[in-house]
Amino acid sequence: MRIALLTYSSKPRGGVVHTLALAEALAALGEDVTVWTLGRGGDAGFFRPVDPAVSLRVVPFPEVAGEGIGERILRSIAVLREAFDPASYDIVHAQDCISANAVGRCVRTVHHIDHFTTPELAACHEKAIVEPYAHVCVSGAVAGELKAGWGLSPVVIPNGVDAARFAAAVGSASAQRWVSKLGRYVLSVGGIEPRKGSVELLEAFALLGLPDVRLVVAGGETLFDYRDYRAAWEARAVELGVVPEILGPVDDAELPGLMAGASAFAFPSTKEGFGLAAMEALAAEVPLVTSNLPVLREVFTGAAHFAIDTASLAAGLSAAIETPDPRRREIGKALAARYTWPAAAERHRALYRSLL
Repeated sequence: MRIALLTYSSKPRGGVVHTLALAEALAALGEDVTVWTLGRGGDAGFFRPVDPAVSLRVVPFPEVAGEGIGERILRSIAVLREAFDPASYDIVHAQDCISANAVGRCVRTVHHIDHFTTPELAACHEKAIVEPYAHVCVSGAVAGELKAGWGLSPVVIPNGVDAARFAAAVGSASAQRWVSKLGRYVLSVGGIEPRKGSVELLEAFALLGLPDVRLVVAGGETLFDYRDYRAAWEARAVELGVVPEILGPVDDAELPGLMAGASAFAFPSTKEGFGLAAMEALAAEVPLVTSNLPVLREVFTGAAHFAIDTASLAAGLSAAIETPDPRRREIGKALAARYTWPAAAERHRALYRSLL
């Protein structure tokens, strides 16, 4: 099959990680796979090397000074639509609302449901749910939301995870370097934004009472403008006396070591589709503390501590750091090893064949 997978960015976000890993696994099955994206910020390629068996089409998308989020969304759709030729492919599979709006008839993966107030984003989100002819969700919880809200019946195909890559980082020189630099630390991956529960994490961390433990935040590449939220987060950190270590985007080769060196992984998200970064933490044998979302209960029950509020988030982190549960660690390792990209690719290929 000639398969096009489309994503909106070349930066290290969960949906982009998913797209690249799925593309490589499909190519390993012998399929003809091309990944399309927008090259934001002058990018000519993705944040990591991609298997040469996968063809790449990075459409230039220069920055425009003073452009609002609504204007940027509409321009993103228009630029990708102009460059893309759907007639060249048997299957066109969009991984987000921008690419789904750009390409017309397609399969769509809905990673999680958003609720936007920007008119252009709200319209983009709605159209990208109702117009695709087939839908995939990475968890049953999100599939249930699509069923309840739109009457759709998506196919559920969970994410894969490169568990071996993160398991190999346990006790590695890279992990030791991070520990030497940071000491004991709670790690959060995904940047500082409302959906990641960043303010709630700050407040929970302030309750820990462990002065030798640091809060480390990695990642943060996003299409959206969270400057006001970031400023409020920084002001709250000062009020609480918390001095976080903000790493920003971390080189892909360094991420497993950073993960494996952590004393605990905090995942207090308000919306998720699966929790890929949290699954990578389990593969690296790091205790996981998450918010009590239905989707996270579905995926991580038995392997994570679930927090219902700031106090229980603090309590979970404290227990994870001071008295980690070896049984939960073993359950987590086994869980991460269960989700593989080859298995996800096989299920996607079966779906594609059923649609042709």
